[in-house]
Amino acid sequence: MTNSAKGLILGSMGVFIMSLESLFIKFTTISPFLFAFYIGIFMFISMASTFLFKDFNYLKKAVKTSFPFLLICSFFMATSNIFFINAVKTTTVANVVIIFSTSALFSALIGYLLYKQKVTKNIFYASFFMFIGLFIIFNDKLEVGSIKGNIFALLCTLFFSVSFVLLSRYKDMNRVVLTAFSGILLTVIAYFFCEELSIDLKTLVIVMIMGLIISPISRVLLGTGAKYINASEVSLLMLIETIMAPIWVWIFLAEVPSSYTFIGGFIIILTLIINSIYTLKQERKNLSF
Repeated sequence: MTNSAKGLILGSMGVFIMSLESLFIKFTTISPFLFAFYIGIFMFISMASTFLFKDFNYLKKAVKTSFPFLLICSFFMATSNIFFINAVKTTTVANVVIIFSTSALFSALIGYLLYKQKVTKNIFYASFFMFIGLFIIFNDKLEVGSIKGNIFALLCTLFFSVSFVLLSRYKDMNRVVLTAFSGILLTVIAYFFCEELSIDLKTLVIVMIMGLIISPISRVLLGTGAKYINASEVSLLMLIETIMAPIWVWIFLAEVPSSYTFIGGFIIILTLIINSIYTLKQERKNLSF
């Protein structure tokens, strides 16, 4: 099996498992901040447990490498998670994952603004159609809660895009330690917005499965697969979550997106596919020279 095939298989499995997260959030009736409080704890436990198999120098080296940006990136990841949970709780999963699927293009634009990273013409063309799709979704005559959820999803995308740009800039940043730090920050931030910390056993089990199994395994698989494939292929794989997450919620909770979401989502997904295929061809053409 080639490295590329290995990367695609591992990455696909990771994104497929990740698509279950929205369903698990929808399964619970607790507040978004209480969910965030406990998921942060389990994320930290799942990541910190890997330190048990490493020597102390592993953690010391990870913390010393770009420590200020490790904290900043952890903060953006934690905040992005909070907005994601709030979004899933207040609007349809289809709206959330479709809006989140624009993160690759937002990352390109943010990279240009922060570090003057080169932005190719296809990014500008793709951004134009992506924003048309977003405009259609936001133009839907939804109740106040759904509009708020769309805004949460957009903020989640923006904060995640900033963290992604930082990760791309500081490639030596340890991903395991970063996820552990973001889990701690997620819990600390959520704590100040929680009215109470009591949780029933059924909900605790749901959050525990997501925090200890689904989230870490999906990210390990995707992170490992990403080593063998390029960014364009990763962007294409992320479409699996955009398509599967609403399907899971439709199957188990009968949540049906609006016609505006279908129209806007179709434009965004088609744009992502065309842009990713074009970028992939350009990268392979450059390698052949």
